[in-house]
Amino acid sequence: MKHDNYLERILKARVYDVASETPLELAPGLSRRLRNRLLIKREDLQPVFSFKLRGAYNKMAGLPRARLARGVIAASAGNHAQGVALAAQRLGCRAVIVMPVTTPRIKVDAVLARGAQVVLHGDSYAEAFAQAMRLKRRRGLAFVHPYDDPEVIAGQGTIGMEILRQHAGPLEAIFVPVGGGGLISGIAAYVKRVRPSIKVVGVEPVDAAAMTQSLKKGRRVKLEHVGLFADGVAVKEVGRETFRLCRELVDEMVLADTDAMCAAIKDVFEDTRVVLEPAGALAIAGAKAWVERHGARGKALVAVASGANTNFDRLRFIAEEAELGEHREAILAVTIPERPGSFKKFCAQIGARSVTEFNYRIADSSEAHIFVGVEVHGSEETARIVRNLRRHGLTTLDLSGNELAKWHVRHMVGGRAPFAREELLYRFEFPERPGALMQFLQSMRSDWNISLFHYRNHGADYGRVLVGMQVPSREMKQFRQFLENLGYPYAEETRNPAYRLFLV
Repeated sequence: MKHDNYLERILKARVYDVASETPLELAPGLSRRLRNRLLIKREDLQPVFSFKLRGAYNKMAGLPRARLARGVIAASAGNHAQGVALAAQRLGCRAVIVMPVTTPRIKVDAVLARGAQVVLHGDSYAEAFAQAMRLKRRRGLAFVHPYDDPEVIAGQGTIGMEILRQHAGPLEAIFVPVGGGGLISGIAAYVKRVRPSIKVVGVEPVDAAAMTQSLKKGRRVKLEHVGLFADGVAVKEVGRETFRLCRELVDEMVLADTDAMCAAIKDVFEDTRVVLEPAGALAIAGAKAWVERHGARGKALVAVASGANTNFDRLRFIAEEAELGEHREAILAVTIPERPGSFKKFCAQIGARSVTEFNYRIADSSEAHIFVGVEVHGSEETARIVRNLRRHGLTTLDLSGNELAKWHVRHMVGGRAPFAREELLYRFEFPERPGALMQFLQSMRSDWNISLFHYRNHGADYGRVLVGMQVPSREMKQFRQFLENLGYPYAEETRNPAYRLFLV
């Protein structure tokens, strides 16, 4: 199907039985800081707090009456599930939603509250999808795909139609979060037909960049692992139809990391007093990165705020990371001589700046290590502090971008164990479900001693776990096999300077 055919589909899309025409609002604080006019398309204001009900309803409303009467099925861990459930409620049909067992209870309850039947199956979307396909065949249900369906794409495309209607003046670019590609495909199909000069820019997390990699290679790429922080866009493989459309219509892709998404959540909160979910703030993070990359000034830009279904217990983590994402906090490791007056000398170099965190641990009779967080106004100020401390003879490392330091070491300083010989250090992502730790322990050889373990819940669908294990060097082949068989994403940190300074 050529993209030209989507214009008529979008114009005829049946979305407004359930969806609202959401406002296009100026973000005054962000606009001043970016020196551009940034407008936010407020899809978080939909009845299910996400754009997903547009495509779901358009698909379902177009089904033959007899097919709709048999019911629909979908696989989703979040916003698509709620969209399908609401659409089914409005159309008076049965809906079955297959969700991974790791899905937070708040999302399961939201789907149940709409009258849908929930089937919990598997640890991932892929496993839930496979089960949905089995149930579809067994029960004769109609499958509602979250993104790779022309009617779903057309429903999401009504957002592009609204943006152009709401902003008749010059518009430089529209920034759209990308998971499977349904939202950006629909918006681009409309915008490029009506006002082709407007750039359509996709934004993905750095650890879930399936569309970016696919467009670079000219074919659909299936990722082995995806980061789950922005769970609304955590897709391993984009759709066939969405890839075809994006290849033809999308001007550029931008990547954002977790810190940048958290900073964008804070930015939008300061301008609107609304807390977006990570995927919902992705386009805003992308707009900020794009402005910096291109040096854009005085342009009108639109970012789609795609959803606000975040868990309350995730907010603590978001608040911590937001400062790092905006380069408003520097995390430093400073080695000072273990002698009278050196601690005072260190504090004098920090000056009147606000200290956000301070951890101190004696290393030996000659030196001590300090782990310190300092409030700054940007990465340039961090660099100045580091240069100044080094100039005064204090060995200093900037750990602001060090994942191990941010996620674990800042909560563990002082846990030295010089007798933990042949220790290997690994970061793992465990699914947040009962039995995940036991699976890890049962997979591991009983004669490998766990010498360090740190876990901190941050409200996501998975936990970040730091594990130290004492493995004899002669058994490294068996250890590598254990890692592969385990099936959890992991990264070795044995040589990480934060570990070497504070935990060895």
